[in-house]
Amino acid sequence: MKTIVQVVQHLRPGGLEVMALELMKFSHHGHAMKIVSLEGDAKSALAAWPRLREFENQLVFMNKAPGFTPSTVVSLKRLLTSLNADLIHTHHIGPYFYGGLAAFLSRIPHVHTEHDAWHYSNKRHQMLHRIVSIFGNPIRVADADVVAHALSSISGMNDIRVIKNGVDTAKYVPGEKTAARVAMQLPTHVKMVGASGRLEEVKGHGVLISAMAELPSHIHLAIAGSGSMEMQLKDKAKSLNLSDRIHFLGHVENMPQFYQSLDLFCLPSFNEGFPLAPLEAQACGIPTAVTNVGGAVETLCPESGLILKAGDANDMAEKIITRIHGVKSSNPRAFISKHADVRTMAHAYDSLAEGL
Repeated sequence: MKTIVQVVQHLRPGGLEVMALELMKFSHHGHAMKIVSLEGDAKSALAAWPRLREFENQLVFMNKAPGFTPSTVVSLKRLLTSLNADLIHTHHIGPYFYGGLAAFLSRIPHVHTEHDAWHYSNKRHQMLHRIVSIFGNPIRVADADVVAHALSSISGMNDIRVIKNGVDTAKYVPGEKTAARVAMQLPTHVKMVGASGRLEEVKGHGVLISAMAELPSHIHLAIAGSGSMEMQLKDKAKSLNLSDRIHFLGHVENMPQFYQSLDLFCLPSFNEGFPLAPLEAQACGIPTAVTNVGGAVETLCPESGLILKAGDANDMAEKIITRIHGVKSSNPRAFISKHADVRTMAHAYDSLAEGL
């Protein structure tokens, strides 16, 4: 069993962070795996995200100071030595830089997963990438076809492997809609559209709320998540006289139950890598609509999925009403079970690690 150390920027609720936890849970090397968070401390992270308690003994927090800190390379190298790391697996640009140089100093293999590519248009990020490339030759993985293509065109990266993210199809399962709504304290007599994720501008919740203003009153929206835009989104719902039709649920721990309560799941983002939420919703048997950004469309079941225009409330409203009142679409669970199970993802990463 290899000691694999994953490195992330922080451990706050998000798709990248969930993927790292799921990989540790389902990898054959999981019991010997650690996740290092460059930022934050254990107490704050565990309080903000209760799910981390399951992995508490395998998490390390470096509490890195904000900004560029070259000393983090040395600190991470020492940490890799103390953990007897056989391989380092980094996620996103910050961990790629610090982890790549620490891997070089430690003389251990380096696997890097890129979850989106838009940030490589940033000159500083390109420079950080070039610095790591001078000292080592990491195995690079993209989590979506579109990310691999963008990395090749933007940064000139070659030999990029694609391992798509997966979800636990034994956890995300269909359920009884009325019971789920009662448990979530949602109305049972309406059509329910759902959205989840951080309440930040990039996630597009404001556009979806605008779309709700164009939909009939028997269609409601449930939003799971929290973030800096929460009060602004609530004010927008109030100004559009939608307060009784838009349900802000805050952080939801039981996400399968949330998805089970829906008639349609919607991802209205302006930017994505390869998001997990559409996979989770579809594993629960819920038809899903996503904006055509990043690798989001790659998550859709081709028979039931719906593609929306990012930032276009009219397009969202038209397609949502058509899907909700149209012919019942096929259940997308079979597609997710076949193409996006977390066990398939973990096996692919295990095979990569064992081949090094």
